[in-house]
Amino acid sequence: MSGFQPANAALEGFRITRENPRAFLIWAGASFGINVLGIVVDALLPANIRHGLDTINAQETPTPGQFLDAIILASPVLVFALLVMSLMAAAVYRLIFRHDDTRFGYLRLGMDEVRLMAVTAIMVLVFIGAMVGAIFIVGLILGLLSLVIPNALTALQFPAFVAILGIVFFVMVRFSLAPVATFAERRIVVFESWGLTRGHVWQLLGAYALAVACIFVILALVMTIFIFIAAAILIAQGGQFADAWEVIKPKGTSLTDYLSVWIVAYMLVNSVFGALSNAVLAAPGAVAYRALHGEPPQPWATAQPEAG
Repeated sequence: MSGFQPANAALEGFRITRENPRAFLIWAGASFGINVLGIVVDALLPANIRHGLDTINAQETPTPGQFLDAIILASPVLVFALLVMSLMAAAVYRLIFRHDDTRFGYLRLGMDEVRLMAVTAIMVLVFIGAMVGAIFIVGLILGLLSLVIPNALTALQFPAFVAILGIVFFVMVRFSLAPVATFAERRIVVFESWGLTRGHVWQLLGAYALAVACIFVILALVMTIFIFIAAAILIAQGGQFADAWEVIKPKGTSLTDYLSVWIVAYMLVNSVFGALSNAVLAAPGAVAYRALHGEPPQPWATAQPEAG
């Protein structure tokens, strides 16, 4: 198989949302529903689960034992987040690979999503392994250099950091087609991605980087417009510009703290942006897989759609 154009892959998400407005509106509606459900869950969280999430999100680095305990405590919320990610990504893959199966805006809850959850969890372990391995390798090299060059540890801290990031990015790009291959072939696929991406790391990295850059630009534009509109209305009511940032922040975690026109409006905008960003970030992998592998094997490609 020949390669693919990174720019085309990066912009594929915009194309499919433009050409499938009904599906996009359903994704945005599902995103809003998930946001509302997330608020309800957050308001009803038991104290031990909230403590686990606070430990994970804390600025201070927890000890391995504390981190493991926090993961166990917060596992219900993490599994829910994993399900949501898999659900939304599968909708994009289904639109691209099984375009005629349009029911429910390509959203389903079946074995495709379960397999995506499993392979995503595996990818998290791969990321952790790549990070630990990169730190060990670079640390070993720095340790050996410091035996010869006394100031090596101080002088090479930044290059070492860049090297660690480079190793992690390389490994994750090589495994980046595992989720889309898992969906397309209806089986858990991990190491096949390593072979598919051989010789295409820079193309894939360029596609992913461009997609992320587009999302950041759109996010900045959307937030700027929203805040300026909010500020103009608040100033007309006697408020100040800085109030625009405060009205979109809930004062607490109870359900009543979210019953604000501004917060609901912000959630609606965020839901539309979330649906778009999901499509833009998921589509490049599907384009790359189709270019490097071809269409899924015929028996799977023509299989009857799952009930959903």
